[in-house]
Amino acid sequence: MAAAGLVAGLVISGGTSADPPVPRGFPGVLPAFMGGPAGAGARSRRDVRGATERDRRWLGQAKPLGEAAPGWARRLYRRSLLVLRGLVARDGAAVAGARPGWAYVWPRDAGAVAIALASAGYRAEARRIARFLLELDLAAGARFHLGGEPVAGRGAQGDAAGWVTAAARAAGIRPAGSAGGEGGSAWRDRADYQEGGAGDDLGNALAAASAAPRGTAERRRRAGAIARRFGTPRGLVRVAGDPGSGLDTAGAWAIRPFPLPALHAIARRTLLNLVAGRRTRFGLLPSEGWTGGEDPWTAPTAWCAWSLAALWRIDARAGRPHEAAVDRRAALSLMTDLRRDSTRHGLLPERVDAQTGAPTSTTPLAWSHAFAILAIRQLWPGARR
Repeated sequence: MAAAGLVAGLVISGGTSADPPVPRGFPGVLPAFMGGPAGAGARSRRDVRGATERDRRWLGQAKPLGEAAPGWARRLYRRSLLVLRGLVARDGAAVAGARPGWAYVWPRDAGAVAIALASAGYRAEARRIARFLLELDLAAGARFHLGGEPVAGRGAQGDAAGWVTAAARAAGIRPAGSAGGEGGSAWRDRADYQEGGAGDDLGNALAAASAAPRGTAERRRRAGAIARRFGTPRGLVRVAGDPGSGLDTAGAWAIRPFPLPALHAIARRTLLNLVAGRRTRFGLLPSEGWTGGEDPWTAPTAWCAWSLAALWRIDARAGRPHEAAVDRRAALSLMTDLRRDSTRHGLLPERVDAQTGAPTSTTPLAWSHAFAILAIRQLWPGARR
């Protein structure tokens, strides 16, 4: 078999969309299925076999999925772990993507990568990412170079400190004080994950509220304030005091990764309404008020699936079997969309065409793969070691 044929035999694991050319900006270990150890042009049989064996050894350290996990979920889990490994530099700098404009460290993207790797058993890798993030001056910008310097052009964003704190906790690190020197009100009048204008937005408020210790009166007070300012009969909207801004997929963050139990009921309502109202079989837009086109985003689709899967287990433990069944059905529906979004090599684009599911933006995207790992592990966890 020619080396190219060997690669082809290894890579077919995802949806039906063709893969775009492999980008060359991976700061970590490039997976064998994306080109081998010497970059996207490596195609010798020895290179491919050596890289494949290296990847298999590394994947052998991952926490296994449960026996009920379907084959497609196992393949997406493995491919997603390898993608994250490729997007993380040795010092823990985790870039959002491997192409110009995306090859920077966003605290939220890198934080999600750390949480996913810790969940899968790669605690040392998660700690490196968390330590890198804890050294950043979060007030200096939205994105950072691999050396830690801020990238000019975008101001600080309001959810950064929350994501860094969540990453540190997942990695077993207790931050000394506020992450990045950010105070509890730093989320106000800043851009959120949609990176539009500054404002008081839901995702930022949830990230900031989670910084308060769990089970404390302060955490409950912050959750109550969010319910009053962002709550509507249909769920949580993106902009404080503006029901017309529409339901926001960031409402899922009140369940995971910023658990605020007082908001679980309204977050659940938000997610179920978004799932029921989606316009395409390829996933969700960031929010109902999104004005950036009709193409679905894989990261919100995956993070909503993660939170719904977590709610399934919460409702089941609380003796609410009907609610639990609805939660799980909604989570699996979104995972089906995500499976359609993946390329033939099992990569997740940032966005996909609303009609065809073909990639329309950066492929692969780190935090889409991170949330896919977290959703899969929530739905099909393996036995505890």
